[in-house]
Amino acid sequence: MTAILVGFIIATTIGLTGVGGGTIATPLLIIVLRMKGAVAVGTALTLAAIIKFLVVPLYMYRRQVNYKILAWMALGGVPGVVLGGSLLKAASKTLDQHVLYLILGITIFLAAALNIYRLVRPPKSAVDREHPRLLSALMFPVGAEVGFSSAGSGALGSLALLGLTKLEAASVVGTDLTFGLILSVIGSGIQVVAGNFDGEILTKLLIGGVVGAFVGGFLANKIPSRPLKWGLAVWLAGLGINLFMRGLPA
Repeated sequence: MTAILVGFIIATTIGLTGVGGGTIATPLLIIVLRMKGAVAVGTALTLAAIIKFLVVPLYMYRRQVNYKILAWMALGGVPGVVLGGSLLKAASKTLDQHVLYLILGITIFLAAALNIYRLVRPPKSAVDREHPRLLSALMFPVGAEVGFSSAGSGALGSLALLGLTKLEAASVVGTDLTFGLILSVIGSGIQVVAGNFDGEILTKLLIGGVVGAFVGGFLANKIPSRPLKWGLAVWLAGLGINLFMRGLPA
């Protein structure tokens, strides 16, 4: 029942704020469901892949995915997620869980800080010219972050697309979601093969997630999103600090 509730919270939050599932899911799986770090990341990545797989076709149908820009993002992001996923796979066998919690806590906190930065200083769009090679280079560390921690690519990916391309807002969302789908599929595949995955928990998360997605979508137009995004960013920062504290020696 707890896992179903966690899935509901994750999906509802995504529906209300648009923040990616991986950033929210990993700390909740560790803190609430007491999952090991690598297993939580693998399960969160698989959950994110399934959610994005259901959402992305809508943006493709609306022609709001720029495949040329997506290819440049994948050029840097795919090697990054393979590296990050491989590092997590190795770390799960050699590093103490407390060390993993320290690293994951710092990563989640930085993702929350980036979301706060976006709220304080919204990125400008409609640049004069595109910078695909720089975009590709920036996506390498983003991919590595996703592969190691499952922290969503949405925050930095959207910032990069708005600052380095001429895409309209809807195409930024569609292209970034498709990029996130690619990273989630590859990252989750690495962890599933490594055994860092809990199918039973994932099923329960999806049960709660289906209901949460409808609730979040229904409330999205009725509740101001900016205060919710501020609350979520602060909450994520708190979760990151909680994970970090769990990793400190007793």
